[in-house]
Amino acid sequence: MRGMRILTRLCAVIAVLLGVLLALASCVMPAQEPLRTQPAFQPGSSAAQPQPTEAMFLPFIRRVDDPTIMTPTPDAVRELPGLRTEEDYYVVQVGDTLGNVARRYGVSLSALIERNELTNPDLLSVGQELVIPVPEPGGRGPGFKVIPDSELVYGPNSADFDIEGFVEAQDGYLARYHDDVEGQTLSGAEVVERVANEFSVNPRLLLAVLEYQSGWLRQSNPDKDTLDQPLGNRDYWRKGLYLQLAWAANNLNRGFYQWRVNAVGSWVLTDGMTVPIDPTINAGTAGVQSYYALLYDRPGWEQAVTQNGLFAVYASLFGYPFDYTVEPLMPEAFTQPPMQLPFEDETEWSFTGGPHGGWGDGSAWAGLDFAPPGEPMGCVVSEAWVAAVADGLVVRSENGSVVQDLDGDGIEQTGWTVLYLHIDQYQRVQEGTYLRAGERLGHPSCEGGYSTGTHLHLARRYNGEWIPADQAAWSFVLDGWSSTGTGVEYDGFLTRDDGQSIEAWNGRFDVNQISRP
Repeated sequence: MRGMRILTRLCAVIAVLLGVLLALASCVMPAQEPLRTQPAFQPGSSAAQPQPTEAMFLPFIRRVDDPTIMTPTPDAVRELPGLRTEEDYYVVQVGDTLGNVARRYGVSLSALIERNELTNPDLLSVGQELVIPVPEPGGRGPGFKVIPDSELVYGPNSADFDIEGFVEAQDGYLARYHDDVEGQTLSGAEVVERVANEFSVNPRLLLAVLEYQSGWLRQSNPDKDTLDQPLGNRDYWRKGLYLQLAWAANNLNRGFYQWRVNAVGSWVLTDGMTVPIDPTINAGTAGVQSYYALLYDRPGWEQAVTQNGLFAVYASLFGYPFDYTVEPLMPEAFTQPPMQLPFEDETEWSFTGGPHGGWGDGSAWAGLDFAPPGEPMGCVVSEAWVAAVADGLVVRSENGSVVQDLDGDGIEQTGWTVLYLHIDQYQRVQEGTYLRAGERLGHPSCEGGYSTGTHLHLARRYNGEWIPADQAAWSFVLDGWSSTGTGVEYDGFLTRDDGQSIEAWNGRFDVNQISRP
């Protein structure tokens, strides 16, 4: 009640100050519950222990035409990777696809096919040498900011967003849609929620992207061409909302996290044009620009990433996006809470995967993989137990995933969380269980996500953002072992201060064995 009285008085003051201008507008209280803000972390202080978040009320969410809105301040200019001016060469490795090679070098798939005179681009041989053509740049992309960083991740200001209620209120095709996902029948809202949880992408953004591309949210009878592939990806096997939305979330993440580490300087559009990126955009906008580069030529892309594109659709659904801003999303002084290795004492596991995607290949390289002892390689449910790395409440336990909240508020979108993936449903810990560090939470398997063999995938998030394990400043620290990367996904080391070092190997070898001290 006290918050409502403050809100009422504030509206009255604004009305007096703005007079006639506000005769056509109103103070809008969003339907969400109070925002929880993150605790501050300082190295070497008691605040390094996770602390419960504090509650406060959300700001006013204004209409995009509100006269009080000011243009978001450009970010500080970044030093971006320059475009190549000479041809390069690449030797095909196991698991490569032509599309991945093209994306890595910032050239169009068609240009790569043409330069190498490939008659069947689906057939590559390990050891085959590809000539990488010089990109042909167009004019610099727009500096218009589409969304704040906190509206790309599934973070604090989206924690209380009622996905199902919002979808039903729009009363469009999505409200009556159902999809079969891994043997489960999910409603449209449940698909959105699952993708948001898995990829840690804001459900408001996912709904706005879906509405911009297909009109599913507000139209009862959207275009027939959108019914199988509503997000615009035309891969013949990627049909249905879940596969389409997962693809969109993965690529929204890709641009966001590449921008975070200055790993990208241009986008390649569908017409083959290479567009240098404006260095003053933010990571959230980079995610949107990167995603739409996969769908449009230059005119369509410019439309999608400027004021009359996704921004306008988002604003019409949810209000001015920058009113949801949470800054800083990540604390300036970063200190990981104490964590231990994710298995029991007196057991020896294999360190099988260095830093790689937290979920999918578009997120930060937040994940590390460990395989249990005593089992043949392949997909079997292990008898070994995965153990909690820290104290915390289990806030989600489903579809092979266990998510543990470490800051005491019981909310997955705020503060520190840990993802344990590929946990078999047999004896898996239930949601609502409070675990102490070292207590059992389930058995490793292949359940959930993508896996070619029984193992545990472990990853961290803070305020919904995946925390990279391949950079010294953000190192994953487990019982004194610190993670580092080599620049190659899945390759990396765990190193201790005493000089001990273990390299990740895909399999069980003497050199990648690790146990609790």
